Amino acid sequence: MERFLFLILTCAVMEVSYGQKVNTLSAQEEKDGWQLLFDGKSTDGWRNFKSDKIGAAWKVQDGTLTLDTSDKTVKGGDIVTQDEYEDFEFQLEWKISNCGNSGIMYNVVEAPEDNAICHTGPEKQILDNTCHPDAKIVKHRAGDLYDLISCSEETVKPAGEWNHVRIVSNKGEYEFYLNGKNVVNFTMHTAEWDALVKGSKFKDLPAFGKSKKGRLALQDHSDQVWFRNIKIRKL
Repeated sequence: MERFLFLILTCAVMEVSYGQKVNTLSAQEEKDGWQLLFDGKSTDGWRNFKSDKIGAAWKVQDGTLTLDTSDKTVKGGDIVTQDEYEDFEFQLEWKISNCGNSGIMYNVVEAPEDNAICHTGPEKQILDNTCHPDAKIVKHRAGDLYDLISCSEETVKPAGEWNHVRIVSNKGEYEFYLNGKNVVNFTMHTAEWDALVKGSKFKDLPAFGKSKKGRLALQDHSDQVWFRNIKIRKL
């Protein structure tokens, strides 16, 4: 009986929508040039910002890349991809703990003068909209281009449920999707973009949103967060 329950739980963990196993690529995805950024078994391919190691709080649990905040003495830190990307299509799934906060950054640069991922990389917000204080702030809610552009509609699922993210970067044109809905569109490296940044909390960061390529990053905001099905293809 115990073995039977174990098999059921294992199958539940390994299955996602449309019947495809988590952290795998379909034959069509492989043909289309997709690459996994997380194999479900190790943290290979990820490291802390400006480091060659990854914080011990980042763990692999049940096929997820998890920031485990249960022990506050164990450090995590923001993590980045080994490679840099410019034109790409990126996907992952996330779920956040109750009243939690995290984020996905892109075009993150590791220059000597930049000491945080948010100093260069714009963020797609991860948030529990029901009770985190940021949910009361315009442009700080789940799916928003953080502090810059609000979602056109709210499509986020509650804390503890999986949300699907898709980010498309193509020659400075960006599309943000959350749970299948195109919620944010914008163009970088234009006068309009510069004006948008000037009106935000990033106005005093000279390198913010300037780079046309960089690393993808997952944020440690001190709240437990889970990621899976992290994949990318270059355009």
